[in-house]
Amino acid sequence: MSEPIKVFRARKILTMARNRPVATHVAIREGRILAVGDAEDAAGWGAPIDDRFADKVLMPGLVEAHCHAMEGAVWADTFLGFFPRHSPEGSLEGGIRSIEDAVQRLQRAEAALTDPDQPLLAWGFDPIYYGGARMTRHDLDRVSTTRPVLVMHASFHIMNVNTVVLDRGGLFQVTGVEGILRDGQGDVTGELQEMAAMQYARQAVGAKFALTETSIASLRRFGRSATNAGVTTCTDLYAPLDDAALDAYVAATAAEDFPVRIAPAMAAAAWAPEAGIARMAVLKDRANDKFHPGLVKVMTDGSIQGFTARLKWPGYHNGAPNGIWNQPPAVLKAQMKAYNAAGIQMHIHVNGDQASEFAIDCLAEALAEAPFPDHRHVLQHCQMADAAQFRRMAALGIAANLFANHIYYWGDQHAALTMGPDRARRMDACGTAKAEGVRFAVHSDAPITPLAPLFTAWCAVNRQTASGRELGPEEKISVADALHAITLGAAWQLRLDHLTGSIEVGKYADFAVLEDDPTEIAPQALKDVRVWGTILGGTPHQSAIGAA
Repeated sequence: MSEPIKVFRARKILTMARNRPVATHVAIREGRILAVGDAEDAAGWGAPIDDRFADKVLMPGLVEAHCHAMEGAVWADTFLGFFPRHSPEGSLEGGIRSIEDAVQRLQRAEAALTDPDQPLLAWGFDPIYYGGARMTRHDLDRVSTTRPVLVMHASFHIMNVNTVVLDRGGLFQVTGVEGILRDGQGDVTGELQEMAAMQYARQAVGAKFALTETSIASLRRFGRSATNAGVTTCTDLYAPLDDAALDAYVAATAAEDFPVRIAPAMAAAAWAPEAGIARMAVLKDRANDKFHPGLVKVMTDGSIQGFTARLKWPGYHNGAPNGIWNQPPAVLKAQMKAYNAAGIQMHIHVNGDQASEFAIDCLAEALAEAPFPDHRHVLQHCQMADAAQFRRMAALGIAANLFANHIYYWGDQHAALTMGPDRARRMDACGTAKAEGVRFAVHSDAPITPLAPLFTAWCAVNRQTASGRELGPEEKISVADALHAITLGAAWQLRLDHLTGSIEVGKYADFAVLEDDPTEIAPQALKDVRVWGTILGGTPHQSAIGAA
């Protein structure tokens, strides 16, 4: 016998569906949408009306197509962010305004540790706001000369460590590894750039940074962050997906009260292509309604604000050297060709325009050799793509997931330091993507920036920097386009648009529950829409932050 029907009534339901864009009632059975309509329709559904959301607005559960489940793990470590943000439990953390602030915060954290051998881990540090000053090992030696101290930057592409870590890892002697910074006198500074250099430090002290941690506890904490943001479907866009991580995913998502559906992208660098392709079949065999594997993530360059992204001429505005390839280009091309030939959708990290061009070239060659209808390959971040690159992407069916949050968090720095004012105007070019016919979404890359799709939509609509500057108004998009980007647009990129992203019969009964209607407020107020929580499969989950 099937489950009884439940019916929710709302002040307004924004369906994101063409055939009925607005409704007031939705019927649910067995976790899926049975019907959508008004009071007259609901009268014929033969079920009592649940009025608990009668004063709220429902829309499809928000979809974040570029974030990381480590959002649930990093909060176990010390947050050194410049901008304050909410933890999964709702507390406000961060607000570090100088290197001295960071050192003092680390000193307090170190004093609270009881195990003398436990490494002190921190994250979210971002020196681009500090007038050119860089943290060194000597700064961190003020925190401890005996305990390993590792500080991950906000981009997760750079790390600072103290002398203990450098000694244990032999990093004063290591040669031939790109990214071990030295000062003008040739001394190792303690700043390590990109994955190869950072891995030396992690291995030296056995520190399990959140970058590599997937546990049931961290996934549940990630789920709390998703609920706070109105998110019901997301990715984990660089997951090793080894046996331990896979077991954690399956166990966490199988729990009845787990509040989010996850479509992880397997880290291509963690597997040789042949092994990765075989692994994908194993992953798909473990899928459930809240665990949707099937994607792979390829990493090319680094981060723009960390000066490790790969740029075309004329390079960085402040004269910094060009960035770092995380793997040799030949290896990256081989990965892209192998996964495309196997019919596996790729999400490809490209920040700089040289990386974007390289990825487009590789995909053009791969698709010519092994045509893949409806491939949905996505260039992730795609921050510096120009109009010509977007036209090539459209011709090849390549999508873009644009890092709109960058405009707010680093837009001023991009105009002054990384790109200069002219190129900064075209960063994260949603307007050009739309004009050239490229399917696009927008994202947070959480925990790099906060998981908050409505804020991300605000960034794409208003293109306002932290100082209040309007950066590239020609690249603005409408509120309607931005809401599509964080619902159906993102769901399409995760190959889940048949199950989520709009409120239509047969799809999961997943909703964001809002206090305000994002279509009836001024575009400048989009970031201030209050999130009550979510409904997943018909079950409500309330935000820990709560409506103001």
